[in-house]
Amino acid sequence: MNRYWTLSDRPVGAWPDADTFVLREGPIPSPGPEQALTRSIYISLDPYQWGYKRRGVDAPGAPCHARTVSQVIDSRMDGFAAGDLVFNTNGWSEHALMGEGVARPSYMVPRRLDPAQGRISLAVGVLGMLGLTAYAGMILLGAPKAGETAVVSAASGGVGQIAGQLARLRGARVVGIAGREEKRRFVVDDLGFDACVSHLSPTFSADLHAACPDGIDVYFENVGGAVFEAVLPLFNPGARMTICGLIAHYGDAAGADARAALMARGEAVFRERGVTVRDLFVGDFVADHHDAFLREVAAAVAAGQICYREDLREGLETVPAAFAEMLRGENFGKTLVRVSPDPTL
Repeated sequence: MNRYWTLSDRPVGAWPDADTFVLREGPIPSPGPEQALTRSIYISLDPYQWGYKRRGVDAPGAPCHARTVSQVIDSRMDGFAAGDLVFNTNGWSEHALMGEGVARPSYMVPRRLDPAQGRISLAVGVLGMLGLTAYAGMILLGAPKAGETAVVSAASGGVGQIAGQLARLRGARVVGIAGREEKRRFVVDDLGFDACVSHLSPTFSADLHAACPDGIDVYFENVGGAVFEAVLPLFNPGARMTICGLIAHYGDAAGADARAALMARGEAVFRERGVTVRDLFVGDFVADHHDAFLREVAAAVAAGQICYREDLREGLETVPAAFAEMLRGENFGKTLVRVSPDPTL
């Protein structure tokens, strides 16, 4: 039998709780023509998935969406054989099909993994869509230059830690925003940021101003809310802001437009200082930039120039709790769950 998590039949609330998801069982599917059966090894948990669930993207009764690292069990799909390790989108499920007729986002194409390039869990992290998100938002949109100040919110999270290090490798002075002291030490001591301030501090705005005495040239936005309010007055003329996520608003009333509210709040400053604000959708960058991203970032990881921390949980049963903790900022690094043995370890 196959076990998988789905949304419950009750309405989806502002934030997930103990009754949001249901663990179900069903037969392990058999692959049809141009399909392969895979078993999930690592399930990636990311903030954007809550938006999928609140907007009804996850079909009723179907496994909740997620990117995964899996192993092929049985294949009728060209280019994939039993035993292959793959990046795919099995979701919150122990087994799933990939290939012809299997729904997935168009830019999340299944691909074989080479363990020689790094541990396979990195395919849903620094060497996967998450890493490309950081690369696109910071390097392609933010374009930090040597001597500029780049600020990254949620700096110890999966995307934030990569975005900040990429800016540092371009010669920028990098300031992180995180929460508890343990995270802030990690951002400075391990990731090499020049400073990191706590959004939990009662003097947060003043602390950020002190950490950015020359203002802010590039801002990588993962949070919104009070964090954005502290950043706004520090923008330099010609600054660039990338909106990757607004996690502080993911529990807003259904239909609320957090981006529109943010843009309205910053309109006067953006106009007066010529701040460029761009939205980040990673699917826009896969076709033209994935190969260049992978070459650069894989080499930097292998050379120890990019440090990357995972928050690894064990067992399919832990997925909903780990997901809720990640949304509350209680994770430390990129959150993922190992649901079956990793044959490369």
